[in-house]
Amino acid sequence: MANRFFSGIELILGLIVLLAAAFLVAESRWSRLYEKPALTAEESVVLYFSEQTDRKGLVRTLNEKDILRSEEELDWALQTLRWTTFKEGRYQLQEGISYEEILSKIGNGIQDPMRVTILPGQPKSRFIRKVSEAFRFDSTALKQTLSDSSLLARAGVDTQGVIGRLYPATYDFYWTAPPEEVIMRMLDTFEDQIITEFEERFKELDKSVGEIITMASIIEWEANLESEKDTISGLYWNRLERGMRLQADPTVNYAVGERRRLLYKDYETDHPYNTYIHSGLPPGPITNPSKSSIRAALFPSDHDYLYMVASPDRNHGFSETYSEHQRKSAEWREWLQEQYRIKRERERREEGN
Repeated sequence: MANRFFSGIELILGLIVLLAAAFLVAESRWSRLYEKPALTAEESVVLYFSEQTDRKGLVRTLNEKDILRSEEELDWALQTLRWTTFKEGRYQLQEGISYEEILSKIGNGIQDPMRVTILPGQPKSRFIRKVSEAFRFDSTALKQTLSDSSLLARAGVDTQGVIGRLYPATYDFYWTAPPEEVIMRMLDTFEDQIITEFEERFKELDKSVGEIITMASIIEWEANLESEKDTISGLYWNRLERGMRLQADPTVNYAVGERRRLLYKDYETDHPYNTYIHSGLPPGPITNPSKSSIRAALFPSDHDYLYMVASPDRNHGFSETYSEHQRKSAEWREWLQEQYRIKRERERREEGN
């Protein structure tokens, strides 16, 4: 009887040991899958997959980042959790992330959005280059989208005027977003921030949206100071209303294809956007203007200025008469010549040393 009693106890103890061992194994596996950090990264890291990939592609990407803790352990996690393929996208992995979190995130395609800032004052070529660098699509695809007249017509804009309505702001996008989605989002934002907000002012003016945005794009490049934008706007509108040529230097910069100090020969460039040789506004905007430049074009200062010249402190000197303008221009030239003289003198001293 005693032997049976002890054998029963031994059996129970054996079962307890087996259960404890099974629990420890299960707990260890649970920890490895759901709690233990799967990567060696000490801070968040971003992974990009341009197309659906498999185990080999996942391992290659993790190795390129030098964050894979153990390929053998990863293989065990893949087999245990039964993941074989992973979706394209941009994924931000936080420090301490587990195997289960990584694999389910990439396997299910749960992307992290990225923040994209569109700056004002960009010509179309620069806009295409900078934006395409941020997304999966390339510059060719974005250029084609901006040339798709049927797509743009849905937003009430044509291919010539679209650059002026690519509203500068900070957006959240998924890296895999197609170029059509990106462009339409910016055009919709323009509609909300400009057309809707200034609806009454647009109705008051005898000018089209295209004319306002074209003027705003010129102001964007001309003004170094926010405080001067409405004054510059009033000056340009004064010129047009009096039948003068606009003679806006930014349109010449656009015609020659770069923003720099203009040469005398640049003003003779035969280009439809050169407002020194063509009357009226240019055929379309030269850049994507900021909201403040658009507001300046809509609400110009009421004055009689017709001329302006840059001044040493990066603002402008404004004049009502040509004679006054000539005097201020001479002062500007004298200042420039003095700066060149100082520069040459400094260079000679440096060579002497």
